[in-house]
Amino acid sequence: MSILESTKNQQDWAVAVMRVVVGAIFVAHGAQKLFTYGLAGTTGAFGQMGIPLAGIAAPLITFLEFFGGLALIAGFLTRFVSVGLVFNMIGAIAFVHLSAGFFMPKGYEFALVLLAGSLALAIAGGGSISLDSLIASRRQQTARTR
Repeated sequence: MSILESTKNQQDWAVAVMRVVVGAIFVAHGAQKLFTYGLAGTTGAFGQMGIPLAGIAAPLITFLEFFGGLALIAGFLTRFVSVGLVFNMIGAIAFVHLSAGFFMPKGYEFALVLLAGSLALAIAGGGSISLDSLIASRRQQTARTR
């Protein structure tokens, strides 16, 4: 192996690191919406930001970020959750951050990184160090024994 190549084991760990870090960030943001601002406060903020159907979008996004982030950490339903988070970040960029330009603190650079990480996980899946992999291998074993 050279510095230009990676083993399957290294790739599996890279996906696991990405999954856990992206998941932890979403858990933190979902927890902030759920426990700090509350659903009513988050709904009000979404309405002020011009997000359509704020009464539906705020709870949906709050639970997606919190529980979806936990699912990513565990590697459970990784592709499904990641697709939801991709659309979440597209909405965050379009409705909240795009008008402020690229750079933080109000720009879209951070949301873009979360979008890219979520998209990468939607493409790659949870990897072999995940509940998704464990469930898939158990299903394969069950199918072989029938």
